[in-house]
Amino acid sequence: LMIHRIFSSLAGFKNLDFHSGLNVLIAQKEAGASDKQTRNRAGKSSLVEIIHFLTGADAGKESLFRSSTLADETFGLTFDFGGETITTERSGKEKSKIHVEGTTFLKGKDRISNSEWMTLLGEKMFGLHSVSGEGRTPTFRSLFSYFVRRQSSGAFTTPEKQAGMQQTYDFQVALLYLLGLDWKIAADWQVVRDKEKTLKELRKAAQQGVFGTMIGKAADLRTQVTVAEARLKEMRTRLADFRVLPEYTVLEKEADDLTRQINDIANANVIDAGAIRDLEAAVHSEVPPPLNELEAIYAEAGVSLPSIALRRYDDVRVFHESIVRNRREYLYGELEAAKNRVLARDREKQQLDARRAKIMSLLRSHGALEQYSKLQAEASRKEAEVEALRQRFIAAEQLEGTKNELDIERNRLTRRLRRDFDEEEETLSAAILAFEETSERLYESAGSMVIDSTTNGPAFSFPMQGSRSKGIKNMQIFCFDMMLMRLCASRGSGPGFLVHDSHLFDGVDGRQVISALKVGAEMAEELGFQYIVTMNEDDAFKEKIEGFEIRNHVLPVVLTDAKEDGGLFGFRF
Repeated sequence: LMIHRIFSSLAGFKNLDFHSGLNVLIAQKEAGASDKQTRNRAGKSSLVEIIHFLTGADAGKESLFRSSTLADETFGLTFDFGGETITTERSGKEKSKIHVEGTTFLKGKDRISNSEWMTLLGEKMFGLHSVSGEGRTPTFRSLFSYFVRRQSSGAFTTPEKQAGMQQTYDFQVALLYLLGLDWKIAADWQVVRDKEKTLKELRKAAQQGVFGTMIGKAADLRTQVTVAEARLKEMRTRLADFRVLPEYTVLEKEADDLTRQINDIANANVIDAGAIRDLEAAVHSEVPPPLNELEAIYAEAGVSLPSIALRRYDDVRVFHESIVRNRREYLYGELEAAKNRVLARDREKQQLDARRAKIMSLLRSHGALEQYSKLQAEASRKEAEVEALRQRFIAAEQLEGTKNELDIERNRLTRRLRRDFDEEEETLSAAILAFEETSERLYESAGSMVIDSTTNGPAFSFPMQGSRSKGIKNMQIFCFDMMLMRLCASRGSGPGFLVHDSHLFDGVDGRQVISALKVGAEMAEELGFQYIVTMNEDDAFKEKIEGFEIRNHVLPVVLTDAKEDGGLFGFRF
């Protein structure tokens, strides 16, 4: 498996032909070139970008291939793929379409979408057709980027990451998959992290602003829910016992009328009671004047009225007595009439009271349809209030209790990872020994790869003498990548080629660079993979190492930034 050719429709592009084993694309510094002409713009890293572009990488607005100079140009790659040698082409203008020739996998088609192309690459290179599961899964782009590291993504910082901003779950899932371990454990770890992130945000929101008021404390809400549910239960009982009286309104009006009539009767009786008292008092005080007083009055009248003929005294006395008698009879009649009116009203009041009592009893045991509807509406409102309180209570409990559950889940996943390490000890040992073997070829004191099971998932570390220096750190990445190539070769997976940008060798001693290239060439020949390296022609080329001549692996095309057309694209951007 190897890359045969990289080409472009761009007129000045320097097409590259590759062979098996080690391929070195160099950038020279021409004689007489100024110090500013550093070869950094010769196009070494652009080769890596082209390979990614042709294997499905995203081509956003800032992509090199969508620039006004290159958007209409086509770039191509001929390489071994799934037992066939195929050619694929893509342009920035039609970034979502891939042109493919020489493969039977497309069943007669020669153009597919970029997403379909990545799916096909993932199936044939890494066996991703068998990958399934919920949540995070290994992706072709994540796995492939370990074999063609990009400086623009920050891939030369630490061995376990192929991008500086690569998320923890992404490199854990990818590396467990590449190492042949249970990648689903890492995926499940990310589920825990997602929940913890949500929990953290909720806790932060619950401690401030309106949201905190909306949720509250679980203890307080438990009391509120209990009280509200009890009141709702009472309301439901009232609804169950409620009996609707169709003529409720009519009877209610009649009861009101009866009350008014009874009040009117009571008021009338009060008036008559006063009249009775006055009449009884008048009866007892109605006494005729003595006869001697009548005689005196009569005599006085004769003296005072001598010219008027007066009746006889006896006639006057009889008349006076009849007036007194008639007055008493009148008072007695009025008194009796008043008493009879009171008695009649009392009888009527008793009848009205009886009717009102019957109506009130009926109204107390029944209700109007309107009242029932209002009670139902109130019950519905109360149910909504209780449900809202219950949801707040659940949210509060989750905020206060989920942290413990997530800690438990982390510990469970840690045990699961350790168990997987124990069960796959042979697989894990093969990876560790592959890393150490490559390290031993470079250094007297071999470096190591340590894979630990922590409460945050698998952790990778690379203890090595002098590992604080940037050069040593870069060689750790070299050893790590060679370890991946050995594992893939043993399983018949992976792209079949490894590409290292010149940035991998930044800060590395020249002799160490030549040693690494010698190891890479030997491993490529031993394991049958292709190793492509871009680098500057500098002090490393002056170094001599027994059994290895770097110039035997240098490609015919040489890049330079010393002149306008010396770079990979044939012009300067």
